Amino acid sequence: MQVALESNAVFIGIEYLAILCWGLSGGLAAIQKGYDIFSIMLCGWLTALGGGLFRDVMLGDLPPVGITDKGYVLTTLFSGVVVVIAHPEIKKFKWTMTFIDALGLGLFAVNGTAKALAFGTSGMTAVFLGMFTALAGGLIRDIFIGDVPMIIRDKHLYAIPSFVGCILTVLVWRGVRYGWFDLRSEMVLDVLIVIIVVAIRLLSVAFNVTMPGAMPRTHVYLPGEKRYLERPDITPHKSGKDDDTNGE
Repeated sequence: MQVALESNAVFIGIEYLAILCWGLSGGLAAIQKGYDIFSIMLCGWLTALGGGLFRDVMLGDLPPVGITDKGYVLTTLFSGVVVVIAHPEIKKFKWTMTFIDALGLGLFAVNGTAKALAFGTSGMTAVFLGMFTALAGGLIRDIFIGDVPMIIRDKHLYAIPSFVGCILTVLVWRGVRYGWFDLRSEMVLDVLIVIIVVAIRLLSVAFNVTMPGAMPRTHVYLPGEKRYLERPDITPHKSGKDDDTNGE
C-alpha cells in the first residue's frame, strides 16, 4: 500500500539516503562498544529498519518491509560494510549526518503515520505508529547494546518534532478524506511537514534548545508534616476563666 511521498522518486531517494545514514549511525554505536562485524551490521539494520518492522507487525502487514524489501536490506548491509572501513572519516561529518538523520526522522514519521491511516487505524493509533517508525529503530539499537536510549539521552528536540509531524499528517489525511485536498496537494503538504520536522530538529541542535526537566523545589510540603497536624486552640484562655471566677 503506497502513500503520497512514496510515489515521488526524489523522496524515495532521500528515504534510501536516510536508511543508509541510520545504518551508519547504528554501526558507529556498535564500533564504539568494540563489537565484531556481525554485531555492527546487525545494529545498523536494527537502527535503520527496526521502526518499520515494529509498525508492520502491529499493523499485521506481514512479512515486514524491513525483511522483504531487497533495496532496504541491501542498503543497510552496504552501510555496515562502509562503516567498518571508513568509521574514522564518517565521525567527522557530524552536521551532514545530523541533517540526513533529521530528514529520515521527518520522512519516516510522515510515511509511518500515513501507512497506519491507510490500514484503517484511528488518528491516535496512527500517531503512535508513526512515532514508532521514526524512533523505535534507535530505541531498539540502544537497548540491544546496553545504552540509555537516544530519545532519553539527547535533550535536544527529537521526539517532539516527530510527534508534530505525525499530528500534522493525520490532519492532512483527514483533509483528503473530506475532499479538501487532492493527491498533489497532499504531497505538497507532506513535503512541508517534513521540512517543519527537519527545521525543528536542526534549530534545536544549532541553538541548544532542550526540553525542560522537573520544576526546581527547595522544600517538600506533605500533609503528614507537623505544621498540618497542629490545630488551633479555640478554647477560652485560662486567665479569662480565672477572671470570671474572681468576679463571682
